[in-house]
Amino acid sequence: MGKGALPPRTKFVEFCRLPRNTFRKVKGQGRNSAAAGVDLGAGFDKKRGAFFAEPPAMLTPETIETLFTRDDGSFQFARWGRPVVPIVFGVEDETLSVVKGAFEAVMALAGHKMAETDPELGANCMVFFFRDWEELLAVPDLDRLIPDLAALVARLVGAGANQYRAFRFDEAGAIRAAFVFVRMDAQMAAQPAETLALAQVVQVMLLWSEAAFRAQSPLALAGDATILRPEIAGLIRAAYDPILPGAARDASHALRLYARMERPQ
Repeated sequence: MGKGALPPRTKFVEFCRLPRNTFRKVKGQGRNSAAAGVDLGAGFDKKRGAFFAEPPAMLTPETIETLFTRDDGSFQFARWGRPVVPIVFGVEDETLSVVKGAFEAVMALAGHKMAETDPELGANCMVFFFRDWEELLAVPDLDRLIPDLAALVARLVGAGANQYRAFRFDEAGAIRAAFVFVRMDAQMAAQPAETLALAQVVQVMLLWSEAAFRAQSPLALAGDATILRPEIAGLIRAAYDPILPGAARDASHALRLYARMERPQ
């Protein structure tokens, strides 16, 4: 997994219980890579470096603020502050290519970079697919990455959850690492791999609020294709404007994001 990653003795084959390809690193192909099997819109605009199905719908500053307002009422915005180095556990070759395509497409949209390795962590975005939450307790050293793992698993089991994301932040407050856990229950298994992969990548690109997508998915249907909602695509692109800070705790940051979103024609 590279320097600085989990200890070599860690074996996720017992965790994932899959016969092969237990863990695979997703390698970046550059910031403007096309994504096989993943559609962010009708076409790729090389000048803007993004996929759009149509001109993005306009979010209001108030709506943007709610997307980053936590359940406790605090505003907390954060984006990645370093190149993303994903690693995927528990998928076959076919699914791996789809997850890889989702990462490449969303990184191109944001204008952010992927890398082969993180000098500090090895891989800094770990995505796990599995069947039961209790399997996490048998993963060696996972409790070193996720504090109070046993209590968290009990809470997720009790809630009937099928996904969970945890983040770590650097000194400036930007995202330093992310851990994505997807329990493949009947609801998740019924989704096409492209839809599942795109939704997970979108939700790990920014520190969205807990309620950001409770009422409405970040994805939408365009004919037979599943795409990223244009207004969410526009917000992600605005969030990665290099002029903006990597993190913010003041709700006025929503106005700065709004000002950088592309206006519908």
